[in-house]
Amino acid sequence: MESAIPHPLQEERKTPISTPAAYIPPFPAWTTRFSPLVERVVMAYFGVQSTQTEGEWALGAITARFSTAHGPSHWDLATYRDELGFINDIAIAYWASAEAFTLWKTESHFQEWWQSIDREQEEYGLFMEVVTPDIRGIETIFSDHHHPEGIAHLARKMSDEIQDHGYWGSARDRLPLAQTSPLNAHSELRISSINAARQIVHGSDNLCLIRSGQDWSDTLNEERTLYVEDVEPILNTGMRFLRDDGPTIGCLSCRYMQVLQRDDRALLPKTFGLAHFTDLQALELWSKSHPTHVAIFKEFMKYVKALNFDIKLRLWHEISVIPAQSQYFEYINCHPNTGLLKKRDVVV
Repeated sequence: MESAIPHPLQEERKTPISTPAAYIPPFPAWTTRFSPLVERVVMAYFGVQSTQTEGEWALGAITARFSTAHGPSHWDLATYRDELGFINDIAIAYWASAEAFTLWKTESHFQEWWQSIDREQEEYGLFMEVVTPDIRGIETIFSDHHHPEGIAHLARKMSDEIQDHGYWGSARDRLPLAQTSPLNAHSELRISSINAARQIVHGSDNLCLIRSGQDWSDTLNEERTLYVEDVEPILNTGMRFLRDDGPTIGCLSCRYMQVLQRDDRALLPKTFGLAHFTDLQALELWSKSHPTHVAIFKEFMKYVKALNFDIKLRLWHEISVIPAQSQYFEYINCHPNTGLLKKRDVVV
């Protein structure tokens, strides 16, 4: 087994590690290995918000540009119905450098299209949530190393089996930046209003973003029944708590999304939670001790034990800790509970 942190990113630790002495993980897991040339990546979430089905075609004005020069290395399509009943269709795109993303915005005429006053006249909302974390501020984990998801499509390869997983605090142990910093929040998000239609959310230091996925494509019979009828409802309850009451424990926004097939928008047996926390500590506290996550963990352990630990369900996540200057969130004609607008005062 090897460390989740690749050798070139390993530093002398200034913060404590949580790995138990002589620890052997109870099950295998893997992480992504990026080329040494990849220093900063772009994760861009482009969304259309509507009460009908406008998102099905309106999002195409963005995704059609992905095939142009300097387009994303990978992108996913997903949908989510929020607490106010609005449909949020989202394209999640990944670039291996901020330079490529900047070139794409210009050369595809996306920037011109996005900034046009015409966007403010649409009958639906639009939003763009972009973060550009340093590669040292990202950690990933996969229960299967043959099916990459999300940012893993940008990786050079998967690691060998890693040691630092399966215990509380392991996500922090896998994060290169956490070797020398506690990564605590040092500021708060704030909103500025460009005009009546457009609002920008300005970033906060060490904002923590998690995309945590579940793929039950290969489950059959008893396992599929157990997941769909027992595990998923408990997971759904936890995601609803983060969506509705998350600010009480440091979760600024949460969407529980279903992945769509890109060509025909068919629902796939894949979901993920997408959540922003004030910092990594807030995510850790919810994961370790909040009743909603404790219930998820207990139900999952009951599930794997019922199947004698032989499961086809695939789990993965990517966590990023991002400095304020590497965040950009813009909302056009969106309702006030959208994303990082939620429960936040507007400043001019």
